[in-house]
Amino acid sequence: MLKDYLTEKKISFVEKLVDQDDAAKEEMVKSSGGFLGVPFSVITKDDGEKQTVFGFDKGKLGSILGV
Repeated sequence: MLKDYLTEKKISFVEKLVDQDDAAKEEMVKSSGGFLGVPFSVITKDDGEKQTVFGFDKGKLGSILGV
């Protein structure tokens, strides 16, 4: 659902498969404070600020992304 949402809104993203990539899993653990559920999104804004979203929270994603 998250990939479909981002594609529909024409927002580019990088998918990382934490169940297949140990480096991606470690990055997720650090960024999320130990959370291992998916989807987990890290959104980097134009000014470099990073915000995280746990799960598919359409309202929060829309607010952060301005869509």
